[in-house]
Amino acid sequence: MSIFTHVTVGTNNLQQARRFYDTVLATLGQKRIADLDDNGSIWGENAPSFFVLKPANGAPASVGNGVTVSFEAADRAAIDAFHAAALASGGTDGGAPGPRGWAPNAYAAYARDLDGNKLAAYCFKAA
Repeated sequence: MSIFTHVTVGTNNLQQARRFYDTVLATLGQKRIADLDDNGSIWGENAPSFFVLKPANGAPASVGNGVTVSFEAADRAAIDAFHAAALASGGTDGGAPGPRGWAPNAYAAYARDLDGNKLAAYCFKAA
């Protein structure tokens, strides 16, 4: 059983966020599965799992200090592709692809989206 039904990040430019996440999440086997008119979009593999929304209260979206959304990757090549796609789509580097010493076989990359949300992709399989 999964712990979460979905994770949401905010955006101040939905059209740019859609283009960014269409490209970046495709490297992890995810696709946009629904648009919520001009309020947001939803990505997932087989079910809704990641939402990008304009804040419901009408205030500008802001980044959570200490918040990271981490996606599971099938293998290390997918993590490399995730990081490259994020940077090529206008995101910024948050940590190059490579081993992470806190768990056996941990391999990850970090990037920030166009709104500054911190993203990661992780794989725990041996090289």
